[in-house]
Amino acid sequence: MSTVTQRGLYFDELEEGVTYRHTPGRTVSEADNTLFSALTMNPQALHVDAAYAATTEFGRPLVNSMWTLSTMVGLSVGHLTQGTLIAQLGLSDIEFPHPLFAGDTLSVSTVVVSKRESKSRPGQGIVVLAHTGVNQDGTVVARATRTALMKMSPA
Repeated sequence: MSTVTQRGLYFDELEEGVTYRHTPGRTVSEADNTLFSALTMNPQALHVDAAYAATTEFGRPLVNSMWTLSTMVGLSVGHLTQGTLIAQLGLSDIEFPHPLFAGDTLSVSTVVVSKRESKSRPGQGIVVLAHTGVNQDGTVVARATRTALMKMSPA
């Protein structure tokens, strides 16, 4: 009997220009936002003080954008990098064009922007991934470019 182990994709399985849609999405709760803000020691009233947030143009607390970024990357792991990532090398071009609120569902897709074999690490490659997060209405709430060092498939 054979065994199948869930994993991400190896460097050589990733294709430039392909969009990978990660499912399921993640519905954020007020507790997620409060706990994440507390764990990261971020007391920003826009995230944790409903009375204060009610006085802002948003009228309610915003989900901590670092939760959005972390969850956006996290939603891609099982599909792309579980067991095949060596290291995250960097994040860039991070933006949050629309707020996310408790009760919203974050869905994520990733495009492989580029990839190249590592010059100094045989059997490994560098991949640039563009993550996009949308809410349940399809409105873009976050974008980030991620550079990762990935394993190549075993010989």
